[in-house]
Amino acid sequence: MSDSLVIIPTFNEKENVEAMIHKIFSLQKHFHILVVDDNSPDGTANIVKSLQPTYPESLFLLERKGKLGLGTAYIAGFKYGLSKNYDYIFEIDCDFSHDPEDLIRLYHACHKGGFDMAVGSRYVTGGRVENWPKDRIALSYGASLYVRIITWMNIKDPTAGFVCYKHEVLNAIDLDKIKFIGYAFQIEMKYAVLSLGFKIKEVPITFKDRVLGSSKITRGIVKEGIMGVLKMVGKRVFINYMKAQS
Repeated sequence: MSDSLVIIPTFNEKENVEAMIHKIFSLQKHFHILVVDDNSPDGTANIVKSLQPTYPESLFLLERKGKLGLGTAYIAGFKYGLSKNYDYIFEIDCDFSHDPEDLIRLYHACHKGGFDMAVGSRYVTGGRVENWPKDRIALSYGASLYVRIITWMNIKDPTAGFVCYKHEVLNAIDLDKIKFIGYAFQIEMKYAVLSLGFKIKEVPITFKDRVLGSSKITRGIVKEGIMGVLKMVGKRVFINYMKAQS
């Protein structure tokens, strides 16, 4: 049994998913993995199924009917993790832009460091980006600065998608109130966590551009990120992310 679940959302990740799964299971700490696949036409889900006998009771698959978006994939994964009572629930990209070795550092930030959420950050001291053109780095850093100014969040990398949450953090949030599904989802989750008084630690990481497969970032996702922040902040007086007590 493991106290930690790593959620990997996938859409057409046949080049990466097997290597990612093997890498996570090779780490010194034992993690469980939940792959949330959006009906990938390239057979990503079948690759995961072929590996399940190798990792019984540790590798799980949630198949969805179509490409429903990153945010809803993670929300589905969060609900699964909460229902199974994992103490720590992680987000990671399947394309190796996040180094799986850093899962342990995020875990320690919460488990030993006392933080409620740990974020793998490109823009704190010690963090960096590799293999990105300068214009893309400038756009990403500029977007992060824009989010910080608009939201007043003291997070250097608010769009980061390499994250560890404590169970009680996700359990406190009404996940059905998280409305953004793309780029803005990561921003809204951090905003919700901070609005409920939880503590976030940014852990420096090296972010590397994917080598295999194609990026899932689209113009629509970027637009959602830009406009979504304004909508989110405009409604902050009216949104209470806390889950109603039953």
